[in-house]
Amino acid sequence: MDQITVTPLALENIKEMRVEYGETGDGLRFGLTGGGCSGWKYLLEFESGATAEDMIYSFEGLDVFVSKEQLEKLKNSVIGWEDTLMTSGFAIENPQAKRPCGCGESVDF
Repeated sequence: MDQITVTPLALENIKEMRVEYGETGDGLRFGLTGGGCSGWKYLLEFESGATAEDMIYSFEGLDVFVSKEQLEKLKNSVIGWEDTLMTSGFAIENPQAKRPCGCGESVDF
């Protein structure tokens, strides 16, 4: 079965951001949008609920919504969190990505 995974550190940070932004009951949309230097950018944003076209993955009180239309490009991805001296934020590992760009924010399939 195709799966989406959220690491414990990413889950902790998503829950903190959800409270900080006042989105306590919302889930997280994980998807793709056109743009970036490689053609696609990852989309991570809070949404109030899933649509009929979504797969829903649940992680300890957080629902992650993924469009069935985009699932082929996102299947088996890991939503992680990176904390370094230079950056703090999401780190996506996607086995379908042919080449992520140097900025780490866009991807090619």
